[in-house]
Amino acid sequence: MSKQAPLLQVQNLHKTFGNLVALDNVTFKLNEGEVVGVAGRSGSGVTTLFKCLTNDYRPDHGHVSYKQRPIDPAKSIQALGIGAIHQQPELVEGLDVATNIFLGQELGWSFVRGRYHIPRQNQMNEAATDLLLRLNAPFIPIHETVANLSGENRQLVAIAHAMAFPRNLMLVDNPSIYLSIPYQKRLLQLIATWQGHGSAVLFGSTNLDHLFAVCDRILVMREGKLVANMSTDSTTREEVVANLVGTRNRNQRTPAIWALDSYYQAREQSEMLKHNQSLLERDIETRDRLNQRLVEQLAEQVKALDDANIALQDAQRRLLTEREQERKHLAREIHDQPLQDLLSINYQLEDLGEILAGAGIETEEVEEIRVSIKTIVEDLRGICSDLRPPTIDSLGLSAALRSYTSDWTHRTGIAITLTLEDNLGRLPEALELSIFRIVQEALNNIWKHAGATETAVSLQPVSARRLLVTVKDNGKGMDAPLDLANLSNEGHYGLLGISERVALMGGRLRMQNGAESGTILQVELPHPKLKTKG
Repeated sequence: MSKQAPLLQVQNLHKTFGNLVALDNVTFKLNEGEVVGVAGRSGSGVTTLFKCLTNDYRPDHGHVSYKQRPIDPAKSIQALGIGAIHQQPELVEGLDVATNIFLGQELGWSFVRGRYHIPRQNQMNEAATDLLLRLNAPFIPIHETVANLSGENRQLVAIAHAMAFPRNLMLVDNPSIYLSIPYQKRLLQLIATWQGHGSAVLFGSTNLDHLFAVCDRILVMREGKLVANMSTDSTTREEVVANLVGTRNRNQRTPAIWALDSYYQAREQSEMLKHNQSLLERDIETRDRLNQRLVEQLAEQVKALDDANIALQDAQRRLLTEREQERKHLAREIHDQPLQDLLSINYQLEDLGEILAGAGIETEEVEEIRVSIKTIVEDLRGICSDLRPPTIDSLGLSAALRSYTSDWTHRTGIAITLTLEDNLGRLPEALELSIFRIVQEALNNIWKHAGATETAVSLQPVSARRLLVTVKDNGKGMDAPLDLANLSNEGHYGLLGISERVALMGGRLRMQNGAESGTILQVELPHPKLKTKG
């Protein structure tokens, strides 16, 4: 019996942009009914690969065959029975939802052997409504222009477009960046459904959990090259990450590095390996070839750990920076639009109340509405404050901490003492935000877990270039010494976030029980030289 030919075959696909090699002779196959994942960090070439497969880019050389025939770059892949969902939704901004869903595949009447086609808008509207219902998105209005939709809703429309007709092959390029968790799960369900109907799927994603959930194989790309092609059942997350970051020795890798459980623990293991290497090197002349190989393996492992740690810290630093920017933008949007609108409505209700009162009409319900609006306004202001302390940009860290601790005491009923250096001045934005978030997470942890009635926060320089942040309480203290590696397993995500921030800032974290009761958290952070009194 002859072996079944692959549905999609990619052979030596190569693409450059100037001097940048985006794809470097990529070769792989995709069989009918198979789901293959493509993993790769930013700049690895994953999106370029998908754009070459969808004819958005023309490769410099190499070829792509579908059903054993070359794909004509001048033709639409849609006509071949291939669907595509892009990382950025590809829609026609000026057209409505229903028209975009069936764009290029309009439902209607065909005549003269299919040469002419008259779309039936009512039929497409009904089908579009059904598709959105299957996506759990019936709230998207089919007559709305897509330019007016949110990023997530636009992506859902793009997914509905790909779902509109059966496909032998689906090309899915990491659309989850625009999707919330429920719709990410729905996309995974769709991929499993497509496979169940016999369709093949090429699924690019940066989420390893997603890839392991639905894929039969996982391809790993790095710097434009296909560096691994692994069966999902016979590989691990650690092996995938090892290929993503370019680790040479994967047999003795440390899972804590990949899981980002603790930068401290990773660094401690790295230092231990270096120490063992040093001990072996002292006696290298008296050791045999086996010891020599051990030294070489240890040196490679140490380098792999350091390289992976640096890469992960860089990624985490970018994520924290982007998250703070998103918080700042969201807080500004809430303050500038919904808050102002609610205040305007409240003023109008006040005028309405005065008019009704002057006419002798009862205004009790109007006043109740005004009270409710005031409560919503206060809640929104609290959310804005949590997203981005309003005083930190204009007045600095000291003012932001005074405002936050005052509000925190009012909300929790826990007394707080705040001690700040008088001439602290302004610090770099990243440092001010990190210190504020550390204090915020520490106080939230005290509120949730400590059972304290009093707490104290202090921020003092210990030298010209180091600051000491101390948060202590009179609560129940810790049952056991702090184990950073188990924070995630025990649900202490606030402490885990503090440890990650401290590690990224090059600081030191200490946490211990107080002499009589409670817990003392101390964080020492480097900063630009301060001019102190004296």
